[in-house]
Amino acid sequence: MNINEIRNAARRNAGHVRRTPLLTSPFLDEIAGRQVYVKPECLQHTGSFKYRGAHNAISQLTTEQREFGVIAFSSGNHAQGIALAARQNQTPATIVMPSDAPQLKIDNTRALGAEVVLYDRESGDRDAIGAALAEERQLTLIKPFDNEAVIAGQGTIGLELANQAREEGIRNAQVLVPCGGGGLTAGVALALEHDAPDLTVHPVEPTGFDDVARSLHSDRIEANAQRTGSICDAIITPSPGQLTFPIMRRLCGAGIVVPDEDCLRAMAQAFTRLKLVIEPGGAIALAAALFHRHQIKGDAVIVVVSGGNVDAPVFTDALNRFA
Repeated sequence: MNINEIRNAARRNAGHVRRTPLLTSPFLDEIAGRQVYVKPECLQHTGSFKYRGAHNAISQLTTEQREFGVIAFSSGNHAQGIALAARQNQTPATIVMPSDAPQLKIDNTRALGAEVVLYDRESGDRDAIGAALAEERQLTLIKPFDNEAVIAGQGTIGLELANQAREEGIRNAQVLVPCGGGGLTAGVALALEHDAPDLTVHPVEPTGFDDVARSLHSDRIEANAQRTGSICDAIITPSPGQLTFPIMRRLCGAGIVVPDEDCLRAMAQAFTRLKLVIEPGGAIALAAALFHRHQIKGDAVIVVVSGGNVDAPVFTDALNRFA
């Protein structure tokens, strides 16, 4: 992959994708001990950055592929991005989702017109389920992170960040990115390599699901021992992608690992100080900036908030405990 693919994705997405702002709060700066800049992709269409990659991928399908339809597997954010982009392109969409995904994400995916096929995350094989349906119905599979068009679409966040950092006079900052399979992290890192090489990307993951951090440390792909057990459902994946890991290995700094409770604390701070509604996985990079500041260098840090699709009970719990 190269920067031209990301620039082409930006042109395809123009007029469809929202350019999200860069937000600040003196209260967050005080907690973090440095200037904190927050890029809220929870304000993106469908409530997460995933729409960027989904739209870029589906907009490149042939007429025949659009007629047969697409299939994707996702815990919810990629699902909604695919569902909306498919509807906009008059394309049928089938989404394979874990049965323990937040009900809001399941309901929204259906409401956007997609067929939802549920499976058990512990015992089911989403790849096998998706492959069987794709073959049976002649559907085009759009993977949530190991897909070049998806990575390029997510990389458009990096293009925006580079411009916004220049406008703010930000240099030599670390960019913290919520990380599951690495599509967002790899795309942002590729864009910044060319447009803002002084900004270094660090993936952030939940405790117990730090496959990317371990993989970067060992210089080979590591897998998680478990598939469930964190409230950060959006970024729980078995291992880094075959496409994403080489990019992250070349361009990213060390990973940061954050416990679930800190994500809830960050959700409460984001709501109180920035008036943002963030899901646990989407808040994890902000949690790293606020509560793990000893792992960050420099006078400023940029945080990507990847999504805001949180069930009401989880969000209420965060506010009741930490707001």
